[in-house]
Amino acid sequence: MRIERSSHGNILVIEAGGRVDRLSAEQLGSFLSYEIDAGGRKLVLDLQRVDSMGQDGLWEMMSALKRARRADGDLRLAQPSDRVREALEMSGLDEIFRIYESQADAVASY
Repeated sequence: MRIERSSHGNILVIEAGGRVDRLSAEQLGSFLSYEIDAGGRKLVLDLQRVDSMGQDGLWEMMSALKRARRADGDLRLAQPSDRVREALEMSGLDEIFRIYESQADAVASY
């Protein structure tokens, strides 16, 4: 799994790629937690290049969403791949996260 970070004003965009399995989910969770603890309040997680997302990855994203909201922020998802979208729908998390079809739409939503 790889993670890239960029800023659009005060909005942090995190692009993940590869497989998010048990081992890499912890890496993603740690990265998101670090950014939130460092003051990131408006986050966009771009999932276009994520090949698959396991239960551990979904749990880490949900934990990061809760952490962001407790800090008066939000974590929004952008362009999830078909497999990630399926995992979100099967878990019911598509009803909890704000999901956008493009990174630009997610950034503009703030």
